[in-house]
Amino acid sequence: MVDDSRMIRKVARRIVEGVGYAVVEAENGEEGLARCRAAMPDLVVTDWNMPVMSGIEFVTALRAIPTDRRPRVVFCTTNSGARDIHKGIEAGADEYVIKPFDEASLISRLQAIGAA
Repeated sequence: MVDDSRMIRKVARRIVEGVGYAVVEAENGEEGLARCRAAMPDLVVTDWNMPVMSGIEFVTALRAIPTDRRPRVVFCTTNSGARDIHKGIEAGADEYVIKPFDEASLISRLQAIGAA
């Protein structure tokens, strides 16, 4: 879970744990990338707009890490324009959820990529 908002991490954590994931949190893309390098997760839910390293930079760097365990990546962001969604998917995200989100919308996106 990579998001600079403690509240968003808390809400998303509850939802993701509810479908069976153990969650590790990071406050920005740089911290998230370090955690992924240490132990590649099965799923990453990330914000776009964060200090230190943006979500786009994070996902691009994550996808550049050689691994045989390619995690599923879901952007969870307020960037809701068609260009933003295209840019997020192009960077390597598998799915995209617009904030504010609820449990049903996040779970449906996870199901769409076989992650729930």
